[in-house]
Amino acid sequence: MGLLDGKKLLITGVLTDSSIAFHAARLAQQEGAQVVLSSFGRQAKLTAAFSKRLPVEAPVVQLDVTNQEDLDGLADAVRAAGLDSLDGVVHSIGFAPQSVMGGNFLAGEWDDVAVAMQVSAFSYKSLAVAAKPLMTHGGSLVGLTFDAQFAWPVYDWMGVAKAGLEATNRYLARDLGADGIRANLVSAGPIRTTAAKSIPGFATMEEAWPSRAPLGWDLTSAEPAARAVVALLSDWFPATTGEIVHVDGGVHVMGQ
Repeated sequence: MGLLDGKKLLITGVLTDSSIAFHAARLAQQEGAQVVLSSFGRQAKLTAAFSKRLPVEAPVVQLDVTNQEDLDGLADAVRAAGLDSLDGVVHSIGFAPQSVMGGNFLAGEWDDVAVAMQVSAFSYKSLAVAAKPLMTHGGSLVGLTFDAQFAWPVYDWMGVAKAGLEATNRYLARDLGADGIRANLVSAGPIRTTAAKSIPGFATMEEAWPSRAPLGWDLTSAEPAARAVVALLSDWFPATTGEIVHVDGGVHVMGQ
């Protein structure tokens, strides 16, 4: 019997087979879940291609989290893809223009900062509201963050957006608890994904991580974080919500 037997999941953010989202989808299927992916625009071809590398090819629905029409149509799109309900949703969505990262904190302008905040933080609420009609029996929301209690080198306004995401998670936990919906985040250590490589100077943030982590840290493996996502999607955390689970080798407890 798998950890997610009978679960029906929507997973966003599968753009490569090195991402946490991809490995969460793979592990979820291996643990018995039915999975639908989401994507949009030119990225949809990538998502469809990597879907074929999953144990079971997953359908891909259209969803741009900044497009209200897509959000309003999400429930119908998921139903058309073969799922009449959802037990879990994975928010693996984040973006900030390079103009507000890489040491540009003081030079950041609102128009670019607003993009980072909408896509990386507000979208978590937008996705939760859009998926809620399908979560009639409760379920689990799981998002991905990068520990926002610190001011990291080069992360700049994306770090602020992640702080917004973490606050959003707490408010979702508050407002969705009555519906039996849990909201939790996984705070993963740095992984050399496509998204990470797009951050100017990211190497300066990741290079010391393996030596600082009490358990060590593999910069190339998304598996530990993906396992945490799957665990939070399961019924093994029935009374946990508003939480941030650190999967970083233990760096978050270490002093400077």
